[in-house]
Amino acid sequence: MAIEEIEPRELAERLRAGEKFRLIDVRQPWEHEICALEGSELVPLDLLAYGGADVEQRGPEPVVVYCHHGVRSLAGVSFLQREGWTGEIRSLAGGIDRWSLEIDPRVPRY
Repeated sequence: MAIEEIEPRELAERLRAGEKFRLIDVRQPWEHEICALEGSELVPLDLLAYGGADVEQRGPEPVVVYCHHGVRSLAGVSFLQREGWTGEIRSLAGGIDRWSLEIDPRVPRY
């Protein structure tokens, strides 16, 4: 199954339009403490992939998985798809770093 990405600009526009998303941050806790997308939930990739996180699909809202640069989030989306998650599940292209560069420079870069 192909892993789809969402561009930061598209996500920002859809959020501004009032669309609700489930934002899943697959970075480590120390990274999440530095910066995070508002309303996101932290589910580190290692816990997600190895069964240490109890995360279930909820409702029909689109899911966006993100990380620092967009690599771990691709793995996170792949895992969720293998687990049978359906609907719109996408990786944030370029991660939170690209979000900071293109959408919100107040988000710290590291």
